Amino acid sequence: MEKTTSQLPEIKLVGFHLRTNNKAEMDPLTAKISPCVQQYFQGQWAEKIPHRTHPGKTLCAYTNYESDYMGDYTFYIGEEVSSLEGIPEGLESHIIPPQIYVKFTTQSGPMPMVLINAWQNIWKMSPESLGGERRYHTDFEIYDERASNPPNTILDIYIGVK
Repeated sequence: MEKTTSQLPEIKLVGFHLRTNNKAEMDPLTAKISPCVQQYFQGQWAEKIPHRTHPGKTLCAYTNYESDYMGDYTFYIGEEVSSLEGIPEGLESHIIPPQIYVKFTTQSGPMPMVLINAWQNIWKMSPESLGGERRYHTDFEIYDERASNPPNTILDIYIGVK
């Protein structure tokens, strides 16, 4: 995976959220993220979000960590917006604070394996190989035009560091 470090400004996100953990997500019977993502795309919820800054660019954020990657966290799926005014019923907002991120760009691969492999590699990294100690505030993935072909998906994963 390609790796760079940058400081990003605040990001306003509008979409759906749920509470889960990685243990639950490893079991298809208890996984919540995949059904949430399907609901988001099948219901064409992105089209209902006002003030989108990059239409068609979906963010999946992980925040409100209970502890580390083994604990509970809140998952959001949505799009970045310029304003939180006029959010339609059924959608929620989340503000990702400004912070320093290590950005990983995956190699092209099939979904969901490209995503699973990337996260498993990130979880194994020491703070030195990661590029800093994980902050466990908010991390996120970007799904843009490079993710439009599921057998050949490329993702950016942003990991907040101290």
